[in-house]
Amino acid sequence: MILFFDLPTLTYSQRKSYQKFHKFLIKSGYIMMQESVYCKLALNSSIVKSEKLKLEKNKPEEGLIQMLVVTEKQFSQMEYIIGNKQSQIEDSEKRIIII
Repeated sequence: MILFFDLPTLTYSQRKSYQKFHKFLIKSGYIMMQESVYCKLALNSSIVKSEKLKLEKNKPEEGLIQMLVVTEKQFSQMEYIIGNKQSQIEDSEKRIIII
């Protein structure tokens, strides 16, 4: 899932809403690709639906938020015109299931 957003930050209230939404994304496991572009791995369509509901519940009152769902294969074929690929390694045990 790739999330694009453009939120207003002119007033104190708008900046507070932006910060709240940004913290929600980080706590929810989204990784920043660029400023205002975040991504998250969703293993199946039910997780995508669940994430969409969470986003709608935590959205700010103003601004633009867009979500694009792509496959891992499509995501891995992203081409870089300028700049270098950033590799953020998630060193976490959040997804480990011990049986």
